[in-house]
Amino acid sequence: MAWTVTYDLEEFRAAAGGFLRAHPARNTTLLTVVTSLTVAGSGRYGAEPPVYGWWTGGGGAVEGAFLCTPPYPPLLSALSGEAARDLARALARDGELKVTGVNAGRETAETFAATWQDLAGAVNTVERTHRLYRLDALTPPDPAPPGRPRTATTADRDLLITWYEGFARETGALRDDVAAQVDDKLGHDGITLWELDGRPVACAGVSRTIAGMARVSLVYTPPELRGRGYAGAATAAVSQVARDAGAKEVLLFTDLDNPTTNALYQRLGYRPLEDHLLLSFISAERAVPEQGHPS
Repeated sequence: MAWTVTYDLEEFRAAAGGFLRAHPARNTTLLTVVTSLTVAGSGRYGAEPPVYGWWTGGGGAVEGAFLCTPPYPPLLSALSGEAARDLARALARDGELKVTGVNAGRETAETFAATWQDLAGAVNTVERTHRLYRLDALTPPDPAPPGRPRTATTADRDLLITWYEGFARETGALRDDVAAQVDDKLGHDGITLWELDGRPVACAGVSRTIAGMARVSLVYTPPELRGRGYAGAATAAVSQVARDAGAKEVLLFTDLDNPTTNALYQRLGYRPLEDHLLLSFISAERAVPEQGHPS
């Protein structure tokens, strides 16, 4: 039982791709980040090369994986306690990757962080707690707000960049290139707008469908238009788009500190699946950027 670490994306996909795709809901962020790196190249999230790894269990099968796109913290699949502890030891022993935090399901994140604290003397702090939801029966808002959905096009690019910048300021997420995020989503028709009298009033994005899974993200309404149901309508519309495109599992993350969005998504038919933690290590020289669930 051991970790294999590489800078080679194709080697990682060949070794760990089957494991990730066998559990698409719980590996949603790993899958979407890998797909974005495949489409846009290794510089998609920063200048430093990404690092990848997989855990081989006693039977020779891959039973865990991680990736790190500096300056973001390592993103881990669900791991056994042994695998999480051994990964912390392996990264500390290697010393090349600056580990400023960890992003994973609650149990895995806490196990990794405890071992890292023992090794590096770092105290961890919770940056964010996210809840992963999975769509059950879609229940659009009733009554729906006035307006209708449509797929965003390149003609909407400037507006979407402005909105995504607003999203980034308000949430602290999406710290990489906002224009690149917009272009990536427009490239696969991944943004749905809610329009009122021909004017966009809200948007919701969705990832590419991977292994039968798609994830809704980047739901945004300008502050002056909030409280009118547009975000819920856009989310319901983009969720239906994902279902129509063949996604068997439609997912989204929420910040557990935001009761409004957690209640909204449950009204739309999303049900809790698991909680994820983004932890930062206080002894790091700089703050941990939000992984952002970027795709």
